Amino acid sequence: MISKKLVIFLRLFSGCGAVGSVSGLGPEGRQFEPGHPDKKSLARRLTGWFFYICSAKHENMRIFRCFFTALFVCMSFGCRETTNYRLLLRQIENDVNSGDLRKAITLADSLKKVYARNSQFVLKADSLSQIAERTAIEFSLTREQVASQLEKQSIKTTQEDLKNWEDAGWLEWRMIDGEKRYFKRAASNLVLIKNFQLDRANRDSLIARDQKTTFLKNHIESIIKASDRQALLVAPVEMEIVYTITVKPDAVPAGETVRCWLPYPKENNPRQSEVYLQGVSNEDFYLAPNEVIHRTICMENKAEKGLPLIFSISYRYKSYGQYFDPADLKILPYNKNSDIYRKYTSEQLPHICFTENIKRLADSITGSEKNPFEIVRKIYYWFSSNIMWTSAPEYSVMRNIPEYVLQYRRGDCGMQTFLFMSMLRYKGIPVKWQSGWKLTPNDKDLHDWCEVYYEGSGWVPVDIFYGLQHSSDIKTKEFFISGIDSYRLIINDGISGALYPGKNFIRSEPFDFQRGEVEWKGGNLYFDKWDYEMKINYNIEAVPTETKAVIKTTLITVSGQPSTFLHSLHSNLSFR
Repeated sequence: MISKKLVIFLRLFSGCGAVGSVSGLGPEGRQFEPGHPDKKSLARRLTGWFFYICSAKHENMRIFRCFFTALFVCMSFGCRETTNYRLLLRQIENDVNSGDLRKAITLADSLKKVYARNSQFVLKADSLSQIAERTAIEFSLTREQVASQLEKQSIKTTQEDLKNWEDAGWLEWRMIDGEKRYFKRAASNLVLIKNFQLDRANRDSLIARDQKTTFLKNHIESIIKASDRQALLVAPVEMEIVYTITVKPDAVPAGETVRCWLPYPKENNPRQSEVYLQGVSNEDFYLAPNEVIHRTICMENKAEKGLPLIFSISYRYKSYGQYFDPADLKILPYNKNSDIYRKYTSEQLPHICFTENIKRLADSITGSEKNPFEIVRKIYYWFSSNIMWTSAPEYSVMRNIPEYVLQYRRGDCGMQTFLFMSMLRYKGIPVKWQSGWKLTPNDKDLHDWCEVYYEGSGWVPVDIFYGLQHSSDIKTKEFFISGIDSYRLIINDGISGALYPGKNFIRSEPFDFQRGEVEWKGGNLYFDKWDYEMKINYNIEAVPTETKAVIKTTLITVSGQPSTFLHSLHSNLSFR
């Protein structure tokens, strides 16, 4: 009788999908017979595999070594699903963290076959395999490619320059499968870092005179004036959005159903109101209830060979600016037994965390200060002086974002917000995540910010990204410590919430939701498999004529019904 471990060996080398062109085939390309083989058949196959690998190219030898890792782990643990799959997952995770991505992917794909009946294991192994693939995408440049990109930006480099920038942490890289690979935007980030570190005065002067800065400054000054020290909702901006996700041709096999989640405005914040859905590309859709963390519209469609798959929605809404004058903030002692206090002063791992570095820094900045607003102000000033904006790897490939920002003194808006929130929560100040888009006419982009809770005043918006404004007027200078502009699209009131309806595979963005998500029965479709586009019309009294024509020809009109009505209308749809 053939041992169970030997049969597992056969399955690893015959039935798994990790061997590429020889997946499920023998060395000569013959299909393996189903069922358990006899000893002679098994010996012939293993001998065939041995000679095939010995005569293979170097790359296949690497794959072979990865398979022996899978074999070793399985035989060491006896492949007892109930007791050892966590150890296997830990092995894959360690490989991902150490940059052994091919090994991690091969091991995960192989073990998904062995543990096919354990859906929990398969999903986790698939997620780790996805993270490994994403890491390879994010860190894909050779040193020569980085040097070439820098030369195009008129930065001549020597090998010594590159080494010095690497040692200083200015040029981001990781070891990937034994080779040094650089972040795909390392060159453009280096330009920003050099300007911040070596030419700060000139950099700040250019930013102060920039058209985007001037527009925003005039806008927030109008908000301060109109607020009349009462934190009124002012300076309304009406916007119509046409948002489209285009899945690339043949990203999934023809005939397969693709499910897509698109971002949609929240309606539980007074700064965002009069939300109307105007058009959809598919008459069958699911509008998420307002109570969920991430507001979405979900729809499905079937892929056609050679053609892109398009999902599109159109909606309009009104957004307000708001300013809380610090002199008029009513700040009472916190009720530390309240649900708000307990929830929003807690860690939310991995990226809202109280590490020793974070606690030590927060304490050093705030000293003996007890007033919550003054604590927020002190930490905000520290950020404005010490932390710069740079592009960042996708969050799904980062282990601890706040520690990253502390180490490198940089990060994008969301990364800075994670660190800011970690410091405030550690200091006992309730703060929650808010995100979506910033939509000023000359600066449209994904954006993250937060809201701080003051007992007696409620939730107050804070945007760490914009920092202190270039102004001699203290209210204008500190506007984003207790105010927000009108050009926002709020989609999320937290992080890491479940999508609605639920998603089967790991999300492209596991923590935030701004661009959308796409999947099919074979797995998640990452950002490299689809594109997104947002078109905006501002201050509309009604839908402009030219926009109506666009909606009529590309979207199914839903008569501008309020979102609450549409949720009731479509809440009973059943997805396959």
